[in-house]
Amino acid sequence: MIEIEELYPFLFDPIYVRVMWGGDLLKSHFGRSIPEGDIPVGESWEISDREGAESIVSNGQLKGKTLHELINYYGKALVGEKFPINRRFPLLVKLIDAGKRLSLQVHPDEDACKRLPGAEPKTEMWYILSAKPNAKIFAGLRSNCTQRQFLSSMDSSDIENCLQSFSARPGDAYFINAGRVHAIGGGILLIEIQQNSNTTYRISDWGRVGPDGKPRELHKKEALDCINFTDRVSPRIPCVYGSSDYNRKFPIINRCPFFKVDELRIIDPWIDYTDKNSFHLISAINCDLVVGYAGKTVELEPGRTCLIPSCFGKYQISSNTQGKEAIVLKTTL
Repeated sequence: MIEIEELYPFLFDPIYVRVMWGGDLLKSHFGRSIPEGDIPVGESWEISDREGAESIVSNGQLKGKTLHELINYYGKALVGEKFPINRRFPLLVKLIDAGKRLSLQVHPDEDACKRLPGAEPKTEMWYILSAKPNAKIFAGLRSNCTQRQFLSSMDSSDIENCLQSFSARPGDAYFINAGRVHAIGGGILLIEIQQNSNTTYRISDWGRVGPDGKPRELHKKEALDCINFTDRVSPRIPCVYGSSDYNRKFPIINRCPFFKVDELRIIDPWIDYTDKNSFHLISAINCDLVVGYAGKTVELEPGRTCLIPSCFGKYQISSNTQGKEAIVLKTTL
């Protein structure tokens, strides 16, 4: 291991996850070389500290180390003062490549987890990267949907009439707080930033079957224990339109207790600082980036995310693409 003052921005090997609803946008939009297989890849875990799915450093002197090893060794110098030591990394960053519609599902909050053995709380946000024509996002209950209507529609296609639906547009974001029903439609590529949890309760799988020819398990009892039926707020955060000749910052998620996300629109090099309270995650959306400072830098391709340790201090984000506004997501605790 190296000394704390030698820490640098970390890049990790993607962890590809095969699912029945996986798509082809990771390959066509980002040009990724995706391993062949009978089941398509639907998720790329860009930063993960789950047991059995620990991200591995792919750059610098600590190449080959897992994120969990870094946390155990460097502690708050890596993750920041806000986060307790001896814990898993608090966030999980994924790319979701939905070739087909995902199941209608819900995640538990902290209170529901007290009633559901083994459950972990999960609030997340989505940022749309690419969408095929007519692709849809389903998130939240319609204002005129009663709880009785929802319960009576759970076993039929009428359940869709209970949901808020939106045309998927690149640049739009969605806040999916725990307790909010949701489904990603087919033909969508998005980046998901979430609490470090893998607890999902399926409400409906739209009548389809899994690779084994059998319907996938549903979790209606648990889901009903999690759904917030009073939540009818629109989850959509509209895209910023128009361009500028100067750098801009737009808060996307700024009232969530688990993470904060800003969209940066960069023309000139962007200077920022970690303040020892939190790490920074920098995600390249549409341009190649160089992130870091004083010789400790990493190159990011679109779709990739790097981790800047909380102790790093001053750093710079710059684009290799002249004359194009770089779009960047910055995530902190």
